[in-house]
Amino acid sequence: MSAAQKHDVFQAIADPTRRQMLKIMADKELSITLLSNHFPISRTAVSKHLRILSETHLVSVEKVGKEKRYTLQPEALLEVKNWLSFYEQFWDNKISMLKHLMEEDAE
Repeated sequence: MSAAQKHDVFQAIADPTRRQMLKIMADKELSITLLSNHFPISRTAVSKHLRILSETHLVSVEKVGKEKRYTLQPEALLEVKNWLSFYEQFWDNKISMLKHLMEEDAE
């Protein structure tokens, strides 16, 4: 992927490290240093993951003194939620069918 091409939210959350980063940032803003302490990867690798999360607006970046602090922006996950909501109809249908089968067996 060239530098000009941007990632989308689905690509960003496809990586387990980035999903874990989002989870860690769910309740607090963190610097790269503090976030790096949670992972067995280099600070440079953490920085690359954060760049992707920032490009997709999943995190915001604020410069505080000499460091950058990253904060989860859950609104960006609405695209994923909306996409998944279409498939809920299939899950609901399967659950209804299972309930019907269980009720038949109980009779």
